[in-house]
Amino acid sequence: MPDNNLHRLPDQLRANLRLVFVGTAASTRSATVGHYYAHPRNRFWRALHEAGITPRRYRPDEFTALLELGIGFTDLSKTGAGMDHEIARGSFDVAGFRTKIEMVRPNTIAFTSRKAASLFYDRPTSALALGRQPAINGFPDVFVLSSPSGAASGHWTLQPWRELAQWITEP
Repeated sequence: MPDNNLHRLPDQLRANLRLVFVGTAASTRSATVGHYYAHPRNRFWRALHEAGITPRRYRPDEFTALLELGIGFTDLSKTGAGMDHEIARGSFDVAGFRTKIEMVRPNTIAFTSRKAASLFYDRPTSALALGRQPAINGFPDVFVLSSPSGAASGHWTLQPWRELAQWITEP
C-alpha cells in the first residue's frame, strides 16, 4: 500500500508512561480501522495478557484504554501502512521518534519487531537479540520483542514479552 497520510494511526503518548510499544508502521488492517495491531492473526493483544502485561485480554478497538494502565503506542512511520517491506524507507522518522520519547520520557520502550529496532539502532536485524537491550545514556530502557504479526509466525516466541512483563512489574 502506498504511503498515505490518511492511514496514519494517532500516537497514544503522554508524560511518564511506564511502557510505550513501538512498531514499524500500521498494518493495512490497522490503518483501515484505526486501531493498533488490528489484524485478526496478530498476536499482540493475546501476548500482552499471556505475558502478564495487562490484567485481561484487550481488543484492538480498546487500545486507548491502555493509557490508563500507563501503556502507550507509536510507530516509526506515521505515514506508511502495510507490511514492512511495503513501507517507503523515507517515511521512517527515527529522529522524530527520539524527540517524542525524550519529550514524554516513558520508563521503558518495547519495539514490537526486530525490524523496528533495526531502524532505530541503524543495525541489521540479525545483529539484534530479543529482550532487554544495553542501556543508552539518557534514554528509557529498551526491549526488542518478537513480532506478533501473523506474517512472522515462524519466529514467534512469547519469552521476551514475559521478560518485559517481569521488568515493568518489578518494584
